Amino acid sequence: MAEQADTTMADTPMTGTDTSPGVTAAPPKKSQKYHELATSTISAPPWAYAHLELVSSSTIITTSGGTGAGGEELDALQARSYCAAALKQFLGVRGTAIPLDVLKVEGAECWLRLPRDDLGAFAAAVTAWQGTTQSGCHSTLRIRGCSDWLGTLVGRQTQDRLWTG
Repeated sequence: MAEQADTTMADTPMTGTDTSPGVTAAPPKKSQKYHELATSTISAPPWAYAHLELVSSSTIITTSGGTGAGGEELDALQARSYCAAALKQFLGVRGTAIPLDVLKVEGAECWLRLPRDDLGAFAAAVTAWQGTTQSGCHSTLRIRGCSDWLGTLVGRQTQDRLWTG
């Protein structure tokens, strides 16, 4: 058999690996199976939410937190006018400029949406408001809860029922 002459090989640099002879490099990472389309974090939402309850001298509070027999019903117009009266009394003209959206009225309770920056002033105004007296019945609003997120207010009612039995 014919012997082959040694041929010289060119020295080629190894790109991106610093492995010793006999050690294989780790396989490249597999690509993710999902694609992230968009990510956003809401650190300061533009709106805040308040859960209010109408408390009157004829209201009987039940253990579940709602009103019992003899309790006054609240409607959207009444809730808005009570809040407007509280804001005007506490903050004057500035209070009447705060936009309020009545989201839901159920029995003697209502849920409102208002600008997040005005939540503190709104809570102070409703807390300081004396209420109204009509036909010998005194009515006022009580704040059940305030939050930047509506979901935390809606869940509180069922959470209260869990612990009260």
